[in-house]
Amino acid sequence: MFKSDTFKGKVAMVTGGRSGIGFQIAKDFLLLGAKVIICSRKEDKLKIAAEELAAYGELSYQACDIRKTEDIQSLVSMIKEKYDRLDILVNNAGGQFPALAEYISDKGWNAVISNNLNGTFSMIREMANAFFIPQKQGVIVNITAEVYRGFPGMAHTGAARAGVENLTKTLAQEWSDFNIRINCVSPGIIESSGLDQYPQQIQDMFEEAEKAIPLKRFGKVEDVSNAVTFLASPMAEYITGISLFVDGAQHLGFDKMGLANVLKSFM
Repeated sequence: MFKSDTFKGKVAMVTGGRSGIGFQIAKDFLLLGAKVIICSRKEDKLKIAAEELAAYGELSYQACDIRKTEDIQSLVSMIKEKYDRLDILVNNAGGQFPALAEYISDKGWNAVISNNLNGTFSMIREMANAFFIPQKQGVIVNITAEVYRGFPGMAHTGAARAGVENLTKTLAQEWSDFNIRINCVSPGIIESSGLDQYPQQIQDMFEEAEKAIPLKRFGKVEDVSNAVTFLASPMAEYITGISLFVDGAQHLGFDKMGLANVLKSFM
């Protein structure tokens, strides 16, 4: 569907680009002709990823904690100095931990909201003011999660991701005058390095959950990246303000209490 020069002359920024979904998105943008910048908090691991991705095209990287506006502004300065433009922003960075709502502390709640919602907004605002609004052109794709019927066992990230989806709808309207398109990709359970962080009991639950997904499999990082590259491409130039589910119909029919039930068994 895509030509090798689909993003030729474009500069794309991928947050959380050192592993998993973000790494695949960065790789695909490079293969399709874009110049790509990746960022994440840990510079040592970011550097390793950047060395691998550089085999596919022109790549830059910089450590950035999206919760810190000063880090984002430093990233803006680097992009201005090296490329003097930005065409595509993919907000993939985020993080959460499994917990029943009654056991989420203020610190835990605020950490997830700060990262997944506040950090995403800060990145959007800074990149829009620095590049997209002056350019009268830009594309933003936010990676959220499948929270259509809530997110039992992760109320904090469910609330944050829902906030990003509503923010996306708002900005699609507010910034249409600037020719800025903004959409969400909402993955279901994806086979990536992110699943490795969970305890064995939760990983066992995932094995059972896979059978209950209508398409009978988990998603691949390539499935998510394909959706992102489509929404960022000229083929989607009349699409803005949507959330595209990449979940094998998980949002339509799937018992979402699996994680919460595992957590209850620990009590």
